[in-house]
Amino acid sequence: VQLQASGGGLVQAGGSLRLACAASGRTFSLYAMGWFRQAPGKEREFVAGITASGGSTGYADSVKGRFTISRDNAKNTVYLQMSSLKREDTAVYYCARYGSRWYSPEPGGMDYWGKGTLVTVSS
Repeated sequence: VQLQASGGGLVQAGGSLRLACAASGRTFSLYAMGWFRQAPGKEREFVAGITASGGSTGYADSVKGRFTISRDNAKNTVYLQMSSLKREDTAVYYCARYGSRWYSPEPGGMDYWGKGTLVTVSS
């Protein structure tokens, strides 16, 4: 399985970006997906997760109400719509596949990672 994240870039505070993560293979719809981020000098952290069916989502408190995760199983793609961006959202964003139909914000449980896409929010 290969995961390819795209959509990162430079945006002003208050702006929006949509990230996409395309997955190879034929089993995309069987697994939960997640977005994570790592800011300079910090550990990687959970941002958002979505179940295999797309019926349930979850978010880190820091992005709740501003970010929306979604997926299109027909296109093998998971998205992260980011709005009202803040400087502290600056990070490399990674998508990951969980090894089950369910996601968890806790570390572990992911079996494949994408290479990441850089999001820079300027003031």
